[in-house]
Amino acid sequence: MMRVDQEALNQTVMALRERLLGLRNAEGHWVGHLSSSALSTATAVFALAQVDAARHRTLIDRGLNWLCENQNDDGGWGDTIQSPSNLSTTLLCYSALAVAEGGNLKSEGLGDGLPERAIPKRRLRLPGALEKTEVWLRREVGSFEPEALAGAVIGRYGKDRTFSVPILTMCALAGRLGAGSQVWRRVKPLPFELAVLPHRLYKWLRLPVVSYALPALIAIGQARYAHRRPRCPVSWLVRHLARRRSLDVLTTLQPTNGGFLEAAPLTSFVVMSLASCGQADHPVVSKGVEFLLASIRDDGSWPIDTNLAIWGTTLSIAALAAWAEAHPTLPATERRRLIDWLLACQHTRVHPYTQAAPGGWAWTNLPGAVPDADDTAGALLALHHLGVRNEVVSKAVTAGIGWLLDLQNRDGGIPTFCRGWTKLPFDRSAPDITAHALGAMGAWLNELPASLRQRTDAGMVRAMDYLKAAQHEDGSWAPLWFGNQSAPNKENPVYGTSRVLTHLSRVPAARRERVASECERALHWLMGAQNADGGWGGAASVASSIEETALAVDALAECLHRRAIPGPATVHATHRGADWLICHTERGTSVPASPIGLYFAQLWYYEELYPLVFALSALGKVQRLPGA
Repeated sequence: MMRVDQEALNQTVMALRERLLGLRNAEGHWVGHLSSSALSTATAVFALAQVDAARHRTLIDRGLNWLCENQNDDGGWGDTIQSPSNLSTTLLCYSALAVAEGGNLKSEGLGDGLPERAIPKRRLRLPGALEKTEVWLRREVGSFEPEALAGAVIGRYGKDRTFSVPILTMCALAGRLGAGSQVWRRVKPLPFELAVLPHRLYKWLRLPVVSYALPALIAIGQARYAHRRPRCPVSWLVRHLARRRSLDVLTTLQPTNGGFLEAAPLTSFVVMSLASCGQADHPVVSKGVEFLLASIRDDGSWPIDTNLAIWGTTLSIAALAAWAEAHPTLPATERRRLIDWLLACQHTRVHPYTQAAPGGWAWTNLPGAVPDADDTAGALLALHHLGVRNEVVSKAVTAGIGWLLDLQNRDGGIPTFCRGWTKLPFDRSAPDITAHALGAMGAWLNELPASLRQRTDAGMVRAMDYLKAAQHEDGSWAPLWFGNQSAPNKENPVYGTSRVLTHLSRVPAARRERVASECERALHWLMGAQNADGGWGGAASVASSIEETALAVDALAECLHRRAIPGPATVHATHRGADWLICHTERGTSVPASPIGLYFAQLWYYEELYPLVFALSALGKVQRLPGA
């Protein structure tokens, strides 16, 4: 049976640990670094041009040049510089290039005397960018006619208008769907008037966008209404009367720094939509522009989100904890700093965006984020790993677990943001998020107050029943916010299955028996998905990556730790995976990131912390295996 080179393993773990510790900021936590995004850059450039092209000319030029320099060889763009071209991002970049063509971007069909916004002619660094894009679009869609382009976008997203309507709105504003008010027939109207209703009714209204897209619903809905008024007099009157009130709602949703969800695309869509219908001077637009100006990078690009500081920090703490079980952990003063920071990040008021109750954590400590289940579970586990027990921590944990239980759906699963919003994909229950919540509940179960412990026990039973129902026939689980660009249906069952197995390991053994057979099937599936080179990709026969190999090794090592008699096949697969990680990280000195993350609206991203923290966690656990 293959054994891991102990010296190489120790050297790799130490190098990864030192590298991770060196990435902390001055406050002692991790901020990470998200990939730059062609989609973010295109939408931000276009939004700034809609508001005031002359004033923002320098930043617009830098963004356009970044787009041209990072255009794929086939003429299109992907979500990251490591991503294949896709229709959505390419159409948005094509629309952004309209800013460089000279002439005017006009507000067509408004009928209220809005001035044309002059767009100075741009000089792009790479000649032929526009022509290459048009060749790609013709090849991809089959026709360059506006109806064909619009139909392709609608076909891509189906009934979910969360992203199809924003894309078509920007295309229409750029003149890519033709000229005149008739263009707006190709942009589906959004019922922005519903935003004035009480928030508690939203989940019953069957909104055509997911819960986190309410700002887009309001702003883009108003732009569509302004550019093409409904023929029905009742609809016209209802929307006319709702314009000001819905803008007031939008104002309450905007965070102090102006960035909706800390996301350049969502903020840009709001800014360009309102600017296009005579609202360029509205405070929402002004604050949105401030956010865009503050978030541009030195190379002229924008990331998909500002940062994932809480998510990255909790992952880092988990990785260090996996290593520290066999070694001295962080000094007490550093643990205290991390605990204080995490406690300060817990939301203590009803969130104005999702109306989430107090008690949850978001993905970042910045004002644009909203509480979500994955980060709440991660924060709870991080607090457990850090090992401090006092009244303040106990109060935060009690609130956090209560928050997760309140979020639980009728099917027993845990969604991301809002309970009951199950009609559209990114609002449904998810196996990896549910298992993460189970792990957090399991870790703290015996330390909870008696009444909450009883409620948590019942919630865990329901959550495990959901996992049983959500498991695929082959034994795998598919995650919600992660994928693989090369896997079937772009899913990532290696991520999903690995995370479920790892998180369930924190559930007390007696309770875990409820899903014992499901875990056994998942373990066999995971070992069967290992590639011939010893690593894992997002699915069987998909090229191996550091992130996915590390996650699989982490899960297998957890399974070995909790078994009295480890299976030889599991040990062999774990050692082969560990050896792959040692080799492909060059003993911890190189950790290139892969785009496995799925952001809002299925946008790909990579995060430079992921391969580092996943590899450290996995190899730290392998170090503890007998005879490793």
